Amino acid sequence: MKITKLFKDFIDSEKAGGLVLIACTILSLLLANSNFGTNYHNFFQTQLAGHSFEHWINDGLMAIFFLLIGLELEREIYKGELSNIKDALLPIFGAIGGMIIPAALFLVFNFGTATQSGAGIPMATDIAFALGILSLLGNRVPASLKVFLTALAVIDDLGAIIIIAIFYTKTLLWTNLFIALGIFVLLLVFNRLKIRNLVPYLIGGIVMWYFMLHSGVHATITGVLVAFAIPFGNGNEKSSSFILQHFLHKPVAFIILPIFALANTAIILNGNFSQILTENYSLGIALGLIAGKPLGIFLLSFLSVKFGLCKLPGDLNWKTIFGVGLLGGIGFTMSIFVTLLAFDNETIINNAKLVILISSLIAGILGFITLKLTLKTKAIE
Repeated sequence: MKITKLFKDFIDSEKAGGLVLIACTILSLLLANSNFGTNYHNFFQTQLAGHSFEHWINDGLMAIFFLLIGLELEREIYKGELSNIKDALLPIFGAIGGMIIPAALFLVFNFGTATQSGAGIPMATDIAFALGILSLLGNRVPASLKVFLTALAVIDDLGAIIIIAIFYTKTLLWTNLFIALGIFVLLLVFNRLKIRNLVPYLIGGIVMWYFMLHSGVHATITGVLVAFAIPFGNGNEKSSSFILQHFLHKPVAFIILPIFALANTAIILNGNFSQILTENYSLGIALGLIAGKPLGIFLLSFLSVKFGLCKLPGDLNWKTIFGVGLLGGIGFTMSIFVTLLAFDNETIINNAKLVILISSLIAGILGFITLKLTLKTKAIE
């Protein structure tokens, strides 16, 4: 199966970025639980222009991450695995199952409680970590499996974005929202006028981000909207979308996401682990990621093929789909991001982050072992 150069670059940057994320997470945990822990935590609470460094990272830098996600999603829709509806249906159904079942499992334990708002936490897949684990299996991994996991994770991220926009918007300031949307419409007009220079889109995106930040809708949504306003053209190396996507790969993988990890995984490990792990929200997150993800991805993928809605690629089997489903349980970045929006209580946030890390680690190990046992022969490229 032929893989485009941009997709190869994407895989390379994601798997390397996953290793950097692991290193930053370990470093953050060590620093948070060392003699420098208080200073380390206080650093991210330092105020700048009325907001903490942590706030600027989560609402500012992460908007750039979502811009890249939007550009990747746009490319998948226009030229990639989502451009052909029959090819796209398998990862689409898999992603839907991988969102519904984990959320349902979470709600089994938390419905009607103060923590039910965390249902979105186990729904997303961290593409950097998932591809990083997959890359450890080397050239035995079929290209179609890499593409399936990538498309699955991108659709998962889209689902998380929609959930953030709808369910984690608490108070709307309509004037600012309409101004932000007005700027978005203006950028779409620029697109229709075939203005290919990126400067107007980036300037407009910054202004749009400011008004979205003060509208009540999470500011990172701006990144996705701006991505779809930027001209895609024929998608070649000279298109505005390609140029920006290619430029953002490494800064996002090696700067933005590692900074996010450093700022948001400073978890103090001084609690009662047995008590933390038996909290309803902890059980919901853990079961959602470790069990709900692979079951949901496998079940809806299997049913969609059985009912003739799509077909399984010839070099894949249901064991490999289940293995990828386990890798889908690596939530990390998006799960932590949703946690920050879902909960207000610092203790719950801290505990939820810890459960996300543990669950993602277990899901990653199980996925790696399953695929290592399943992919016994060298893949033919």
